Amino acid sequence: MNSTAVISMIREALELTLLVSAPLLLTALAIGLLISVFQAATQINEMTLSFIPKLLGVFIATVVCGPWILQLLIDYTQRLFSNIPNMVG
Repeated sequence: MNSTAVISMIREALELTLLVSAPLLLTALAIGLLISVFQAATQINEMTLSFIPKLLGVFIATVVCGPWILQLLIDYTQRLFSNIPNMVG
């Protein structure tokens, strides 16, 4: 196994990590931003106000994007396992 293959495998793993985490993180970011704007407009400075909406938003994003995320992880794992003979030899 040469260095090009290792770099390619690491790059693919990092891309997969970004794709898997993006829907959940972007949902939490958008909800946090909306709640921050609401808090700034109403001058309510409660730190725990954003916890439940973020939790519900991430849960909904997981339900909606879960099958797609699971399929990405399954495809990557199958490719990784099928390439094991090429990595050893």
